[in-house]
Amino acid sequence: MLGLLMNNDYYGYSLTQKIQESVAVSESTMYPVLRRLKKNGLLTTYDQPYQGRNRRYYQITAAGKQQFKLVQQDWQQFKDGVDNMLGDEFNE
Repeated sequence: MLGLLMNNDYYGYSLTQKIQESVAVSESTMYPVLRRLKKNGLLTTYDQPYQGRNRRYYQITAAGKQQFKLVQQDWQQFKDGVDNMLGDEFNE
């Protein structure tokens, strides 16, 4: 989620749809994660009117950007370790 929000703000449903393009996850799983990220200061929200209703948009914070960079580093180290274990034939 943080990676997607690095480039654009998304409202909840559109963010869920975007994530579901890559990962099988239910909508009911997404909203608790969004609330937790907001509670931890990694996201903020704002409302925008749309066809007579408000859409709640999620925006990454500076702390969220820092956290995303840490996750990227951890992922790269993990990936490098797995690549190393698999050997050169898998790294081509």
